[in-house]
Order: sequence, then C-alpha cells, then structure tokens
Amino acid sequence: MVHLLLRGERLRGCRSPEPAAVKAILFDKDGTLSHSEPHLASLARARLHHCLRLSGLAGGASPRQLRLSELLRRAYGLHSDGVDPAGALAVAPRDHNLISTATALAQSGMGWPEAVAIAEEAFIRAEAPEHTPQNHPSPFPTAGLPGLLERLRRAGVRCAVISNDEETGIRRFLERHGIAAHFDAVRSADQRPRKPDPAAVHALCDHLGVSPGRAALIGDANSDLRMASQAGVGLVLGYGAGWRRPPALDPSYPRLGHWSELEVEAAGGVNAADRS
Repeated sequence: MVHLLLRGERLRGCRSPEPAAVKAILFDKDGTLSHSEPHLASLARARLHHCLRLSGLAGGASPRQLRLSELLRRAYGLHSDGVDPAGALAVAPRDHNLISTATALAQSGMGWPEAVAIAEEAFIRAEAPEHTPQNHPSPFPTAGLPGLLERLRRAGVRCAVISNDEETGIRRFLERHGIAAHFDAVRSADQRPRKPDPAAVHALCDHLGVSPGRAALIGDANSDLRMASQAGVGLVLGYGAGWRRPPALDPSYPRLGHWSELEVEAAGGVNAADRS
C-alpha cells in the first residue's frame, strides 16, 4: 500500500484523520486521464450538422433552424470556446446523449418516432469518417499522466478506469498512447450498473481484489466524487486541468491541477496483505 501526497502533504482518508493508505486508484477517463475536449466538441458539431441536414434545415438561418441549433448546443453543453465539463457530452453515456438529441428535435416540432430516427442516423453519420465534415481530433493524455502511471506501477498500485465511454473507446485510447499495460481493469458504459451508481465502484473494486476503503478515485465531475464517497472509497480527489473551463468541483474534496502535484510514498509498517 501507499500514501498519496498532494503538493507535499499526505492526503487523509475521507472518514479518518489518518493518512489514507491505498492499494488501487480508479481513474475517470474524459477530462481526467484524457484531454478529450477537442474531440468531443468536434463530435458535437458533427452531430448537430447531421441533425440539421436530416431535418431539412441545413443552410440559411430560419427561426426553426436557429432554435434547433440552440437546443442541441444546450443539450450537449457545447460553447463557442469548448465543452461544459458538467454537460451531457462530457459526463453522460452515448445513449443519454442520443435521448437528449431526440428531445431537442422533438422540441423543434417533430414527432418522437421521427426525432429518435433522425438522432440515431445523425450519430451514425457523425461517427463515420466518410460522412463527417471534418476529421475529429483524437483525445490525448493529460499532461504528466505517463510519469504518474509509471510511479504507481513501481509502487505496486493497481490502476483501473471507470468511465461512461464505451469499452472500445477506452481501450483504443489506452492502447493508442501506450498506457494500456498500466491498467488492470476497465469499467465502461457497456456494463451495468454504471456511473454514477456506487455499485459500479463496488464491482470494479471486487474485480481488482481491493476493498473500496483501500482505493482512491480521481475524477473531474461532482457526480464522480459523490459516487466514490457513497461507495465508501477511502480517498477521493478532484482533477481540474482537463478542460478549458475548469469544472466547478465540490471544495470539500482535495483537488489537483497537474499530475506532478501527486507523489507516491510507501506506507511503512502497513501489512500489504491487509484488505480491510
């Protein structure tokens, strides 16, 4: 087990005044492990583009086109300078974003079956390279991440991803950037229960063979932090450097702005076999 130090200070447990000793760290993906904002903003613009085309509203600036564009931007949390870290695009799974897209289409005046059909087709086209108006930029690791993962590996800390991305997207990101070997498990939107259900944390910890009290969770959304606390995770940290607009995280949780602020220290005198 190890202690984590934030800017030189040992981090205390959520339910204890003593420094937290952890065996595993659960990482959120988008906005934490991954700087995904350029990719997500491009994806949202492509979905919006195809929704307008399929609705017969592409081109021009009719009141209905402007209304639908605004509804979709709000649904995704898409701004002129990026993505809202707490918006559906940033934190919600694909199927939730599809429902919000269909809802925006329905609010623009079409029936629900048609709205769902257009939303589904827009998502397919936005994700197919031959249909997209531009290539989506790929997500890339947040600054300093590879170095932290190597320090954790040397210390024997198990690492896992808990995300509302699909498993194929998570594994593609890890493999593309050569960090897949640092992760022992992945919990994705394909599995049930999923974030933000605390049972998702319990299932992931069971898979790792570590009790929640001996785990840390690092995420960029209050839903991540609350989920971890409700699941009995021993150490909960907010990460704020993955977006242009820093997420408004609950100040009661420690927060880091760069992975270099986090140090790994052996928990001397603690039995490494103790899972309590």
